[in-house]
Amino acid sequence: MEDRTIVGIDIGTTKICTLVARVEDDDTLRIMGVGIEPSRGMKRGVMINLEDATKAIARSVEKAQRSSGYEIRSAWVSLAGSHVSSINSKGTAGVNGGVVRETDVHRALEAAQSVAIPHNREVIHVIQRGFSIDDHNGISQPVGMHGYRLEVEAHIITAAETTVENIRQATEAAGVQVLQFVLNPLASGEVVLTETERQLGVLVCDIGGGTTDLAIYINSDIWHTMVISVGGSLVTSDIAHGLRLSLNQAEEVKKKNGHALSSEVGSEELFSVRSFGEDNPVQMSRRDLAYIVEARMEEIFRFVLQEIKRSGYDGLMPAGVVLTGGSSLLPGIRKLGAEVLGLPVRVAQPENLYGLVDQLYSPAYSTSVGLLHWALLMEEAVEPRSSKAPPLPNDLWEKFRDFAKRLLP
Repeated sequence: MEDRTIVGIDIGTTKICTLVARVEDDDTLRIMGVGIEPSRGMKRGVMINLEDATKAIARSVEKAQRSSGYEIRSAWVSLAGSHVSSINSKGTAGVNGGVVRETDVHRALEAAQSVAIPHNREVIHVIQRGFSIDDHNGISQPVGMHGYRLEVEAHIITAAETTVENIRQATEAAGVQVLQFVLNPLASGEVVLTETERQLGVLVCDIGGGTTDLAIYINSDIWHTMVISVGGSLVTSDIAHGLRLSLNQAEEVKKKNGHALSSEVGSEELFSVRSFGEDNPVQMSRRDLAYIVEARMEEIFRFVLQEIKRSGYDGLMPAGVVLTGGSSLLPGIRKLGAEVLGLPVRVAQPENLYGLVDQLYSPAYSTSVGLLHWALLMEEAVEPRSSKAPPLPNDLWEKFRDFAKRLLP
């Protein structure tokens, strides 16, 4: 069981979710352990209290160990925050023998990483976007083709070294080694996107508690990534200030009565809540609450729209936007998103789960479940890349390409 077990730890602003999954013979994942703990010491993807974060991670890991009976020593860990950034780069490699081999692809990808990256940045992902051989562009499967000069376009994702190191230190202090950090929207994309959406062009928009994480897929590859440091916790904060509630009360009110479109809430709809300074619960208008929620969610979508336009790919996403993350549970959010972004929008969550999955059928756990799928794909991609392994057969290149675009740095 140990050799075929994968662990993912999703360290978010509002929750920490540790999942233990067993890989079945048909490569499906069966969830064997779940550990969900309120997050501490994190704000908008950045650690602000190492001790509190370590304790929260340790409690989440302990819960997953108890429910699975599996001792967790290492895990794949999510990463988000405004400190994450990305650049596009090109790498070139000479082709030995005139026929492109897998080693030539790796050398070209390594060359793409030689761009000037500041000393305080850590490379998280290097993702290929396409190849050219002897100036012939648009090649997706170069292995086995004839040529003398191979060039790759790569999307390089980096993060602040200090922030990454703090998260690594907290995780290891909880007794777990970090196998690899995985950017949130890339993990989420593994479980919420269809292959048709990836091919046509689509945006994954994961609206979490502290950040909104974006990834643009075109021709089945990742072309652009971005993390915006606003999320659902700001909606909660607005409600707390507007209705004079504690943050815990505001979060409950948001979940039970919140709506992202005030026009769809009747003026006669009321709910009871006890505000500061009140001895008894008072009646409040659900439409007034919707005004607060709508204003903040519209602002978040406008930030997303701004990032789409800045990327230069705004006309290349006919499949529209796939919303996920805990904040996408708000009623009316799909319609509001479509109005602001001017694109088709759907809300997605993990599907086809097996094992201890009752809590996981929710957009809030897309990143958590996606970490497991990412880890499985990476395991299958890395296995044939050992120094003693024979070159990858051409007829398996299509499968390898899907995996290699998620190469470790």
